[in-house]
Amino acid sequence: MIEISIAAEKIFSVFGFPITNTLLMGWLVVAALIFMSVIFLRRPALIPAGVQNVFEVAVEGVLGLMEGPFGSKQKAEKYFPFIATIFIFILISNWFGIFPFLGSAGIYEESHAYPGEEVFVPFFRSSASDLNFTLALAIISVFATQLIGISAIGLSKHIGKYFSFRGPIQFFVGILEIVSEIAKMISFSFRLFGNIFAGEVLLIIIGFLVPVFVPLPFLMLEMFVGFIQALVFAMLTLVFMSIAVVEHH
Repeated sequence: MIEISIAAEKIFSVFGFPITNTLLMGWLVVAALIFMSVIFLRRPALIPAGVQNVFEVAVEGVLGLMEGPFGSKQKAEKYFPFIATIFIFILISNWFGIFPFLGSAGIYEESHAYPGEEVFVPFFRSSASDLNFTLALAIISVFATQLIGISAIGLSKHIGKYFSFRGPIQFFVGILEIVSEIAKMISFSFRLFGNIFAGEVLLIIIGFLVPVFVPLPFLMLEMFVGFIQALVFAMLTLVFMSIAVVEHH
């Protein structure tokens, strides 16, 4: 029996701390990224070739894309590691989550909704299908943007965007800015969670109804959706960060 659960399933616990399948997926993605970086980038050549060439072309393309919002290549290079890390981590998490060989490994447990029935619980599940994961990423994105804004223009000028007593209009605009920062965390987390979770449910249903050949186009679609969602999250973080490092006039 297959049961669709919004909450991540607990696989085991360590000192009372539950280890869920989405958390295991996050650890797997981190380990895979570390492994790939060590294998492909441990000995960079002066004249790039092969994987290094593709990597450098991708980096130059992203830097060119970031240069527009930031207004200079120096700022783009400064904040590139943070934006690239968010994009790559979300992208690999999304793609790993729809790989059939990862989703097919698991255990059978008794269903809480249907006592006496056994349900399949996978060891690995897409991290973004867990609202805790997407909310944590959203909080990191928003708070990192605030810290970068403070380091770029100073604490007093950055706080002045939110708390201004020069007039009632400026004060009200500052309150709206605070509300918008909270709304960013909510929209970031629910957008990513909703799209990835819905994609997983779609693949489970299609695979259950017609397990041969038919799920393949939907699998390709979900790979594209996973890429778009990672790009949207990273680009929105980029735009908000480029606004935070500029003084308001």
